[in-house]
Amino acid sequence: MAVPKKKTSKSKSRSRRASAWRLSAPARSLCPHCSAAKMPHVVCQACGWYGGRQAVDVD
Repeated sequence: MAVPKKKTSKSKSRSRRASAWRLSAPARSLCPHCSAAKMPHVVCQACGWYGGRQAVDVD
């Protein structure tokens, strides 16, 4: 059975564990009606369009 030769340092083990904590930026798409950046599958906050129709009245 393999045995480690040296103790793994705190920084090495913590950096290995910390790689799973990284957050990725949320996906963005362009609204086909007003070309504003929006989340996919969500009503556009700028114009209120979703699925080719006006879903919400935005003032």
